[in-house]
Amino acid sequence: MSIVQNKKAQHDYLIEERFEAGLALEGWEVKAIRAGRAQLKEAYVIVRGAELFLIGSHITPLPEASTHVKPDATRTRKLLMHGAEIDKLIGKVERAGYALVPLDMHYTRGRIKLAVGLARGKRQFDKRASEKEREWKREQQRLLKASGR
Repeated sequence: MSIVQNKKAQHDYLIEERFEAGLALEGWEVKAIRAGRAQLKEAYVIVRGAELFLIGSHITPLPEASTHVKPDATRTRKLLMHGAEIDKLIGKVERAGYALVPLDMHYTRGRIKLAVGLARGKRQFDKRASEKEREWKREQQRLLKASGR
């Protein structure tokens, strides 16, 4: 079940592989995400050392958050993955020129997970071509509906 999606990622990048990662979250963040207060619009994933971090994601704290906790809405969050997966991603990012893009946040067996895409940036003409194709598919659906009546 999806919580929040990064729709801009599909527009700006060609997603070649998807990976699922856990998130190291604090208690108030989990409550806020379950209340639907998460955003991935300008988020990205970076490699530091041999670890992956999510930067720029915004989780708005609930007004009922604890008084002794000072919530930071855009703090850097660590991604939890198997070592072999992390090594594979680091190799592709550093050598092959890929980018790591957060695609969506979702629940898997009650836990909050992040889908990370191994992606290449689209050029302007690629974006135009995919937009034309999307419009053509919409037009096809309209024509099929009109002829079915």
